[in-house]
Amino acid sequence: MIPLRLHEIARATGGRLVDVADPDRIVDGPVVLDSRAAVGGSLFVAVRGEHVDGHDFAAAAIDGGAVAYLGTREVGAAGIVVDDAAIALGALASAVLRRLPATRVVGVTGSAGKTSTKDLLGAVFATAGPPVAPAGNLNNEYGLPLTVTTAQPDTETIVLEYGARGVGHIRYLTTIAPPHIGVVLNVGSAHLGEFGSREMVAQAKGELVESLPVDGAAILNADDPLVAAMAARTQASVVTYGVAETADVRLSELTTDEAARARFVVSTPKGRASVTLALHGAHHAHNAAAAIAAGLAAGLDFDPMVAAVEAATARSPHRMDVRVRADGVVVIDDAYNASPDSMLAGLRALVATKTNGRRWAVLGAMRELGVESEPAHRDIGEQSARLGVDRLVVVGPDAAPIASAATAAGAAVTSVGDVDEAAQLLVAEVSSGDVVLVKASNSERLWRVADKLVEA
Repeated sequence: MIPLRLHEIARATGGRLVDVADPDRIVDGPVVLDSRAAVGGSLFVAVRGEHVDGHDFAAAAIDGGAVAYLGTREVGAAGIVVDDAAIALGALASAVLRRLPATRVVGVTGSAGKTSTKDLLGAVFATAGPPVAPAGNLNNEYGLPLTVTTAQPDTETIVLEYGARGVGHIRYLTTIAPPHIGVVLNVGSAHLGEFGSREMVAQAKGELVESLPVDGAAILNADDPLVAAMAARTQASVVTYGVAETADVRLSELTTDEAARARFVVSTPKGRASVTLALHGAHHAHNAAAAIAAGLAAGLDFDPMVAAVEAATARSPHRMDVRVRADGVVVIDDAYNASPDSMLAGLRALVATKTNGRRWAVLGAMRELGVESEPAHRDIGEQSARLGVDRLVVVGPDAAPIASAATAAGAAVTSVGDVDEAAQLLVAEVSSGDVVLVKASNSERLWRVADKLVEA
């Protein structure tokens, strides 16, 4: 973090110093939520969770080098006591941004693809200077401000994911880090259990473009009607992308190679190019177009951006992470998260991968779909059969509708009770030349199957 004195942090967060011998002592290390990550000069944020209270580890964090803790109660160690740690962390991030007036914030949201697109945006904006775009999906009231605090005085761009589990969440995040460029990817079925309908998802996602300034830019998916309609909700200029003929950044001639890597032509007001991605899955073509559109809105040069998206590889774990074993088995680990849209994209990437062996899909439950859960799982089962998956392994009782629908559609299906059973089955039966897709919501921890396969 940029250097701040303890009394400056207390003022920014509305907190009070406790057990602090020197209010002028400087915090210039990282802001951390895990006491084990504390190093010299850091600030430890004590969060009270469902099972663990961070205040119990504040002293350990300080022993590890933290200057102080930020929390909601006194623990007998140097700290800043506030009413709400999450709100205080957001206020601290805002204070950091105010001290970096030349830093541009680029935000991305959508039902699927946020993290992959954030990584591509990081690659694009790196052509103009060092950006902050960390691996992973730090997109909530803790992760987003933590990302902001990593900015340094020479940081030109911060790329942030804005996540939402309800209306108003993104609006709150934009008060912490107001974006200048906002990218909306899609409105899908993820989190329908919280939102209730795709229209409410659109209402929440559109809060990003509502926050943009007059001199900002909204980057909207021309192929998603609910996203395209958000043009009426912003005072910023609008740049569209997609396969639609009206798109400002237009995709055409989209194909995939034998490893399911996208090839396409991108046409823009600043140039036209044939693009071959190193990322696996045709859906990354849209993500790359979104990143290029954002770069164009920022005035970046076209050719370096194209080179950047072509060179980009998977940075964030368990997202279309393709690994090839020595015996030729291809393991596609896309198990960080799953929605009906991303599940279908993963299956399409699987069947597009050329192989002389079998195509396996190891699928677990998709969470937070509410009343749409059973029909959504059944549809994935039917799609698995229709797309021609050779072997379908369905993991856990909550994913059972996938198995029943796929079986009824004529697919070869094996149902297993848990991750360990799935791993044992795959390790025993996968053979040279096979391709295996592993996908489920992160809470299912299905990525352990991919790890076991690679280890084997």
